[in-house]
Amino acid sequence: MALPRMNNWSFWILPFAFLILLSSLFLEGGGPNFGWTFYAPLSTTYSNDSTALFVFSVHIMGASSIMGAINVIVTIFNMRAPGMTWMKMPLFVWTWLITAFLLIAVMPVLAGAVTMVLTDKFFGTSFFNAAGGGDPVLFQHIFWFFGHPEVYIMILPAFGIISQIVPTFSRKPLFGYASMVYATASIALLSFIVWAHHMFTTGMPVAAELFFMFATMLISVPTGVKVFNWVATMWRGAITFEIPMLFALAFIVLFTIGGFSGLMLAITPVDFQYHDTYFVVAHFHYVLVTGAVFSIMAAVYYWLPKWCGKMYDLGLAKWHFWCSLISVNVLFFPMHFVGLAGMPRRIPDYALQFADFNKWISIGGFAFGLSQLIFLALLIKACRKQGEPATDRVWEGAEGLEWEIPSPAPYHTFETPPVVK
Repeated sequence: MALPRMNNWSFWILPFAFLILLSSLFLEGGGPNFGWTFYAPLSTTYSNDSTALFVFSVHIMGASSIMGAINVIVTIFNMRAPGMTWMKMPLFVWTWLITAFLLIAVMPVLAGAVTMVLTDKFFGTSFFNAAGGGDPVLFQHIFWFFGHPEVYIMILPAFGIISQIVPTFSRKPLFGYASMVYATASIALLSFIVWAHHMFTTGMPVAAELFFMFATMLISVPTGVKVFNWVATMWRGAITFEIPMLFALAFIVLFTIGGFSGLMLAITPVDFQYHDTYFVVAHFHYVLVTGAVFSIMAAVYYWLPKWCGKMYDLGLAKWHFWCSLISVNVLFFPMHFVGLAGMPRRIPDYALQFADFNKWISIGGFAFGLSQLIFLALLIKACRKQGEPATDRVWEGAEGLEWEIPSPAPYHTFETPPVVK
């Protein structure tokens, strides 16, 4: 990295930020009692004194994110290898570069929002207090102006990971490389103009509701381009189904389900029915668990032989994949049905007619959590150097396929793609 000391600093302040957050549990009244969204007036009028520690820890985490993003940008701009032009960079690098710009743009917005909450709570200001001329809904606007680009900060690196894995196990260059770069940049830009689709039920003017509805539907277009390109990359490829590819395929299918339910939520009159039900919970977990989390697992399986020099236990890896895939769908898919039937989120009890579905949701949740113990066992074995030595190019000779790399151009430049014999 271009700035290793700042990289080190940005990492080591994170554990202290989380310690500060956890220490709030020991204050009188317990820890933060306003939910993860931090909405006013719960966070201003009705919260306890742990709010101050919560705000301080959020500031430190934000500073960490900004420093990490600066480091990524400086490294990519200044330390590319000779001949590595912008349109030859791996997609994983592109997605991290765009993610870094998003982080720098939105973290100060969150910092401003939590500071305004802090002054409302302890210093008598009225940013979000209607009695003093403020507006509680203003907090939601500021929070979601940060919060919507934030979900793309979580998913864009996942897109980069899948864009590395799918070509490897399809034995083909990525289809539509340039369109993938432009689609990623388009997603990042559009993410700044869709924030109020979280707020359709707050009483916005009809013109604003229409704008945010159409903008939200528009952001699905570059995402659809990416899914099309991944499928086109696999088309007529010499595909092998190693563990990283299995997770990547699961990502593509399940993330697409999350995308379709997102399109449903984008339609304003329909969202009035779906808002704050378990349908929304199902939607964003299909995007961020079967999306971001599955892609992280795919990345670990893809690069772990490079990291530790040993091949991991394939039996454990297969058990982990299939247990995770089945349990995550048992967990989240029924949420679509209970949500459409009207089961509200953020309420600790529910009507009797939802009991059967909730039984299966609970079983799926425990099973998915227990499945990760298999992953933990596999990682411990790999870190203890147990397993076959990994070759220099561990994935390229899979299933007996030999690669012929034309010389002298390296295959990662995308100019002379590898040829399968």
